[in-house]
Amino acid sequence: MPLINTKMILDGRRVARSIYETLAADISVLGTAPGLAAILVWDSPASIAYIAQKRKYARRVGIDFEVFRLPESTSETQLLQTMDGINADDRFHGLIVQLPLPKHLSRERIIRAIAPEKDVDGFGVQSAGNLFFGTDGYMSCTPKGVMRLLEYYEKPVAGKRVAVLGQSDIVGKPMALALIAADATVLSCNALTHDSRELTLASDIVIIAIGVPGFLTRDRVRPGTTVIDVGYTRVDGRGVGDADFENLKDLCDITPVPGGVGAMTVAMLLENAYRAARESLRRGVRDGNVR
Repeated sequence: MPLINTKMILDGRRVARSIYETLAADISVLGTAPGLAAILVWDSPASIAYIAQKRKYARRVGIDFEVFRLPESTSETQLLQTMDGINADDRFHGLIVQLPLPKHLSRERIIRAIAPEKDVDGFGVQSAGNLFFGTDGYMSCTPKGVMRLLEYYEKPVAGKRVAVLGQSDIVGKPMALALIAADATVLSCNALTHDSRELTLASDIVIIAIGVPGFLTRDRVRPGTTVIDVGYTRVDGRGVGDADFENLKDLCDITPVPGGVGAMTVAMLLENAYRAARESLRRGVRDGNVR
């Protein structure tokens, strides 16, 4: 009998729905609604869409989501003052600054200004340090979402060769650290990597986040590889990933774009916001500040 093609589409939306169900139940018995503040400085269509998606699902699970919209001309001092106010406001358990920022604002300085206990995006220095040393903290949401997606679809990483294409502070670097912590053999690639094709062909799992549509083609992976596509670029009015989905879906288990990793990123953000609220309550109990 001929073999039946059993390649899977790794559906991030499906996994996110299960996470939202659990979050809604947990938040309903928490005793307080988690508060999540989002600062939007650059009103680009993409940023507005991302904020709207986060607000939609936050409200669905019972998180109070408030957006602070600042004009693109906002100075760094003004932005930092707004952040200081949110850091000090007990209503908010998490604070995110929507990226990218206008060029006159330092992303590094702004991210460092988020209180570590409210850094639910997991971008700050303390969050990165916690990931490096394997201590409890908020993992950057996209790598965390990838790990949960692999777990849900029973794709073990321990002992596997995993190629990570891209070394950004938000995805590539924390992704590599998370995989190392899970006992994977990690091949971290960047724009200067010589013949990354050899590395992806030798890998069991390929995670790509480079922002080059369709870069990962059929000749770069072997049959049975798991492909996690983190890329998202607008091409001719639609979102496409870094992997050539149409030509890979019968060869590999693969995430779609959209509907794959992006859905998981939002779910992980809201899960981190819930955790931040829970930890805040626990600190209040320890300190005798329960109202």
